[in-house]
Amino acid sequence: MTGWMDKAMDDLRPWIGRVRIVEDDIGLMAVRRAAGAFDLDPETFKPGSELPPHWFTLFFTETVRQSDIGPDGHPNKGIVLPPIPMPRRMGAGRRVEIMAPLRAGEPAIKKAEVADIVPKSGRSGDIFVLTMRHTIEQAGKTVAVDTFDAIYRPAVPPGQKTTATVATQARSDHAWTEATALTNALNFRYSAMTWNAHRIHYDGDYTRREEGYPALVSNGGLSMHLMVNAALRHGTGTLARYTARLVHPLWVGELIEVRGEAQKDGKLKIWAADRNGVLCGEMELEFAP
Repeated sequence: MTGWMDKAMDDLRPWIGRVRIVEDDIGLMAVRRAAGAFDLDPETFKPGSELPPHWFTLFFTETVRQSDIGPDGHPNKGIVLPPIPMPRRMGAGRRVEIMAPLRAGEPAIKKAEVADIVPKSGRSGDIFVLTMRHTIEQAGKTVAVDTFDAIYRPAVPPGQKTTATVATQARSDHAWTEATALTNALNFRYSAMTWNAHRIHYDGDYTRREEGYPALVSNGGLSMHLMVNAALRHGTGTLARYTARLVHPLWVGELIEVRGEAQKDGKLKIWAADRNGVLCGEMELEFAP
């Protein structure tokens, strides 16, 4: 760890352990809009309906004022998340435990805790890893605990491309596969549902000029959601927990291909590839009988 990062941690360390409460009514119309976005019949969801087990990630969005939004579309540093002194933030992975599904139309809360902030220096340069722990409660009971990692990177020098992750070919020994087009419309609807204004998902000029990507970046949360969707169609039992890791970007306008093994002893391994067969994400899920 370099000296400037050590100094930055003097300001960041007091954030560790802070908890922010986010309320949500899990409104019926919001539920139906989510259903429509993922090609389910919205009218099948009624007040009190159980939601798919991973849908807690679609709610509890931070309602930040427009004047508190930064140039990248994220809330300004220190408004919601710690003021980590690096401008580029990307989701990396999560570890999820599910105790019960959310129910439509019933109030719930998210306890968002800053679990850890870790500075790292390596081959790709200096980064910070922020770990958030989200505890979801409804009717006084914990329904899910989601531990989420985000990586913060330095700005890309003007005119340069972002440091590329090493492309690895995805396994081809899968037992099943599903492909979904990552259209502009789907990415827009997902970002709207999750109130995500990060400009890399919709502003091509900003994405290329400021963050050095070659094209609009498909939302990583959307990739994880589609992966769980596929797993639920091929797994049996009740989803109890899963871990996820994103390893390579996906671009808007292309596709995500989810590949998976056959379920064994309640466990299911799946992975995602882009149109060129490059590995983009991995997930391990556990189902209870």
